[in-house]
Amino acid sequence: MRAVTAEARPGAPGSRVVRVRHYVAGGCENGGGIGRLVGYIVATADESRVAHRVTDTRGPRWFAPISLVRLAWAILSMALDRLFVPGRIHHIHVAGRGSTARKLVLAGAARTLGCVHVLHLHDYAYADDFAARSPRQRRLVRAMFRGADRVIVLGNGDRMMLETLLGVDGRRIEIFHNCVPDPGPRTLRIAPAPLILFLGRLSERKGVPELLSALASPAMAGLRWRGVIAGDGPVAAYREQAAALGLSGRVEMPGWLDSGQTRTLCQNADILVLPSHAEGMAMAVIEGLAHGLSVVTTRVGAHEEAVIDGENGLFVPVGDEAALAGTLARLVSDPDLRNGLSARAREAYLSRFSMAAYQLRLEAFYEAILSQDQARVHAR
Repeated sequence: MRAVTAEARPGAPGSRVVRVRHYVAGGCENGGGIGRLVGYIVATADESRVAHRVTDTRGPRWFAPISLVRLAWAILSMALDRLFVPGRIHHIHVAGRGSTARKLVLAGAARTLGCVHVLHLHDYAYADDFAARSPRQRRLVRAMFRGADRVIVLGNGDRMMLETLLGVDGRRIEIFHNCVPDPGPRTLRIAPAPLILFLGRLSERKGVPELLSALASPAMAGLRWRGVIAGDGPVAAYREQAAALGLSGRVEMPGWLDSGQTRTLCQNADILVLPSHAEGMAMAVIEGLAHGLSVVTTRVGAHEEAVIDGENGLFVPVGDEAALAGTLARLVSDPDLRNGLSARAREAYLSRFSMAAYQLRLEAFYEAILSQDQARVHAR
């Protein structure tokens, strides 16, 4: 039987502070979009209400000797919490592939130890990942999600997938759209050479090859614009591809940026482009809305829950280089269109994707989990 306790909240006699440990491959610095989201949560949290800790379950990248030690340390941390901080909620962030393998171990440890734990699914095609697994692995994955106290997903599509494919009770699933801290209002402007910005891992899945082709197209050739394609991945190879297309003087590829560098770049950009083939809910899209950029992306994952075509952003078909080139050329040529999308992007962010609202929901979510667990313990 697990007994859940809560610690006194500083400055509020009789109330409690919720303790949470996040498990993220790569931590906040090397965890990609997941790490960036968790970093934002930790940086903006009110520690008098929710105290967050982050445990890296892998290291900067998968390297067996280091990664296995990281995973073992994560399990030990969970066990020590069970002894000394039994009320801590264990918030386990999971994606497909190797992430699921690690989280099967962590979630199994949480169930064995009797820890309150949440699974937070971040993936661009988890149904496909699940289908590619062996029957035994599928049983384990189903048990992992069904055994969690709660499951968080990024959008309605993942919610339906968990209910229909994995058999998770819909009452235990919560949708939390990704969010970012408020960078402040944007001043509407007419840039003589608009800056087109891409944020994300440089890869085919993110649509980088067709983005480069679109930027090198005749539709863009005679227009004034600048481009930055920022992110990790095979940067050198994509620089070579850009050079071969004649883009070296117009497009920069600085590699991966931290949150401060990303914010500075967004403040100077005009258009955010992410022509992905698959996503959950891309952090880059939310960054674009928050900074009041003209967002160009694809109808994948939960993007249609954030972007309304022609209202606060523009959609292009997946893999359609001509449509992407035409849309970017239209935005570069039309400052009034950019400014209109910019204003409505900020409105969408403030009404639905602000960090302040996210934190309040997350606090209530954690409190509800603890309250329900305490009720179950007292009922036994």
